[in-house]
Amino acid sequence: MWKAFGKNWFLFSLALCFLVGFSQASALQPILRQTGLRDGLVFLVMWAMGVTLPAGQIKRSITQPRPSMLAIGLNMIAVPLLCLPCVYLLPRDLFGGLFVTAIVPCTLASASVWTRKAGGDDSISMMTTVVTNLGCVLVVPLAIWLVLAKQVQVNPMDQVNKLTLLVAFPLILSQMMRLGGLARWADHNKGRIGVAGQFGILVMVFFGSIASGTMNGAASNQDQNGFSMIALMIFCAVSIHCVTLFLGISISRWLGMNSSRQIAIGLSGSQKTLMVGLQIAIDCGVSVIPMITYHLGQLLIDTIVADRWRRGSSKKAV
Repeated sequence: MWKAFGKNWFLFSLALCFLVGFSQASALQPILRQTGLRDGLVFLVMWAMGVTLPAGQIKRSITQPRPSMLAIGLNMIAVPLLCLPCVYLLPRDLFGGLFVTAIVPCTLASASVWTRKAGGDDSISMMTTVVTNLGCVLVVPLAIWLVLAKQVQVNPMDQVNKLTLLVAFPLILSQMMRLGGLARWADHNKGRIGVAGQFGILVMVFFGSIASGTMNGAASNQDQNGFSMIALMIFCAVSIHCVTLFLGISISRWLGMNSSRQIAIGLSGSQKTLMVGLQIAIDCGVSVIPMITYHLGQLLIDTIVADRWRRGSSKKAV
């Protein structure tokens, strides 16, 4: 039991943070007013994740950009397009949360970790991570304005400024600090920095669960539709991730790319970052449950895919 907990402590902790925050939302609501704390936490976690990215490996993707461009296109275009039909299936708050999930960038941590685990080309996942995180400064506000304008009262320029400060700036700052001599320290303490980032994510999940618990939409879903809408949302989130993963592998295979690039494109093209997604969902007043669901789904599904892909590649090599 303790061995299983030690191996999956983050998933157990994430579930606990969500359950406590959601069930005690009314009592914990004053915590949501601490917007400065939440913004500072996002900044620190984005910096921590960024400082562990060895940008030197991205040079490989720059010389041969086609695989990275495919992964970026899947992440920024295909996933939001696959999400759009869900507007006819889900309540407004759940669709809003799922659409926010679809437009946020690739995760800074797990995309490269899972790509390496599968024996893939992690220079592709790193390039996808950097480009989508920098690009989200413009992509996310524009997508919200185009699709969620009637539901979300958020000024697009305010979102541009906020994402620039909380996502793009810490990423650029962290890379500048690596160039300035911090790279060796960051690489040596990569594990500790990663764990600290995970604790930051857990705090954001706690914030998000309180926000979801206090929403009128969340309460009405429980009264009117029960768990059926939640189950449908989970199906939609998992399906979007799986379809994008399949598209990434299939298209890259059709284009004649090798297996290491195929899995890298599939994983980085379909993964989304929990930290940025929670921040935007809370700001927009939509449910954070889809973002958490998508993240859990990608962790579980991609673990299985990466393990099987690596075993399959090993057998072919023999």
